[in-house]
Amino acid sequence: MRTKFLTFGELLLRFSNQHQMRLMQDSLLVGKYGGSEANVAVSLATLGDDVQYITRLPDNRVGHAGALALSGFQVGVKHVLFGGNRIGTYYFEEAAGMRSAKVIYDRANSAYSELKPGMIPWREILKDVDVFHTSGITGAITQGAADATFEALDIATEMGKTISYDINYRKNLWQYGAKPKEVLSRMLSYADVVFADQIEYEYMTDNYSLPFEALDANYPIDKAAYERWFDDIHARWPRCKNWLLGTRNLVSSNHHTMTALLWHEGETLSTRIYDIPGIIDPVGVGDAFLAGFLHAMTQHPDDAQFCLDYSLAAATLKTSVPGDFNLVYDDEILELMSR
Repeated sequence: MRTKFLTFGELLLRFSNQHQMRLMQDSLLVGKYGGSEANVAVSLATLGDDVQYITRLPDNRVGHAGALALSGFQVGVKHVLFGGNRIGTYYFEEAAGMRSAKVIYDRANSAYSELKPGMIPWREILKDVDVFHTSGITGAITQGAADATFEALDIATEMGKTISYDINYRKNLWQYGAKPKEVLSRMLSYADVVFADQIEYEYMTDNYSLPFEALDANYPIDKAAYERWFDDIHARWPRCKNWLLGTRNLVSSNHHTMTALLWHEGETLSTRIYDIPGIIDPVGVGDAFLAGFLHAMTQHPDDAQFCLDYSLAAATLKTSVPGDFNLVYDDEILELMSR
C-alpha cells in the first residue's frame, strides 16, 4: 500500500524571460506554475507516490488552469479551494556570469492570502493521509494563512500524522507584522522531518554557518563540526527525528557544487559532493531535496544513508530541468547514484 502524502501551500504563476535576458530587455515572458509545496507534490507524484495538494486559487480560468496543470502530473487536486480574484505571481531573472538571479514577488491580495481557519476541512482531509508537508512560506503571507497552517498542524499532530516541514525563510514576504522567527520556531516544534539550507538554520539558531567552498567533488567535509551543529539544533526542537541540510557553492552562475547532510535519530550522516556544470534552472532544488528524501523514506525506512544519497541525487538532477518542477524518475535518480 502506497504512502499517502498531502502538501499545503500557495500555487504561484512564474514569469521568466529566455536566454538569461533581463526583464527590461525581452517582451516575451514564459509562464509556468510552481511554488515550494506544489513542487514537492509534483516530485512525489513523478516518483509514483500518492499525493494530494491543497491550496486556494481564484475561481477563474487562470486558477482552474493551475489546478489542471498539477493534475496533469498526477497530483490530486480534489481538495483545492476556489475563490478570490487573483493568483500570486513572481518574476524570475536567471543568473548570468557574475550577476545573481533575481526574484520579484507579486502576491498581495491573492486568493491564497485570504485563507482563514475553518475554511479547510482538515480533519476530513487528513484522515486518509500518512505524511503532511508544508513550509514556512505559509506563515509569511498573511495572519489568516498562518493561522490556517497552525490549524492543520494541530490536527495532524492530534491524528498522529508524520509532519514534514521546510523552513523556507523568505525575508521579503513577511509584511503583515508577525515576527518571522517566532512563527517559524513554533512551526518547527511540530515537525518530524525538517529541511533547510545553512542560511535558514543560521537564522533560526543564531549559530554560525559552516563553510562549504567546494570547487569540485574532492572538498573535505568536517563531519564532526556538523555533528555538534545538528545536536544543538535538535536540542532546541527535540520532536524532529530527521534534520536534512542541503548546501551548495555557486562557483559561477551555471556551475554549482552541492552536497547534503542528515541528522537521523542521533547520528549525523554525510554523502558525496556533486560537481554540476551547465546548470539549466536552479529553482526548486531544495524542494527536490525534500521530496526525494520523503519518497526514499517510505521505500527504505531503515536505511537513512540511502535516503540521504537519494535526496541529493534528486536535487542534482533538478538543476537540469527548466521550471519549478523536478520532472525526473526513480530510475534516473538511481542511475546517477550508481555513477
